[in-house]
Amino acid sequence: MPENTPEAWEYCLSIPNDPRAVTISRRTLRLILTAHGLIGLVDVAELLATELITNAVRHTKGPAALRVRRTVQGVVWIGAWDTDPGPPPAPRPLGQVVESEDGRGLGLVRACADHWGWQPSARFGDRGKYVWCELVAA
Repeated sequence: MPENTPEAWEYCLSIPNDPRAVTISRRTLRLILTAHGLIGLVDVAELLATELITNAVRHTKGPAALRVRRTVQGVVWIGAWDTDPGPPPAPRPLGQVVESEDGRGLGLVRACADHWGWQPSARFGDRGKYVWCELVAA
């Protein structure tokens, strides 16, 4: 493998439906990115993961999961799986929700990530969805 080709890796953290899971997920993500020398992505990645996991915990009743991976192309992919198979609500423009207590999450994801999306997915026999975003590692 050429020396400048990024190493591919993947981590998955299963989490209960518990608000404390957001903090645990954020700290775990920070450790993963720091260990892989991607400290420059930590702040934005933490924000994105916080929004994705908060939605998974807040708007569903079952377990959730945080998945983080890096491709050999240098893309860091952050995904949150939850037990609701329905699509997430469309992100609202941040200018419309700046004073709101909620409703900014996917707008922040759309504004800060290079790409984002969602897909139906099953995990351990449970139907659900992955909401994901990508950051290009410099």
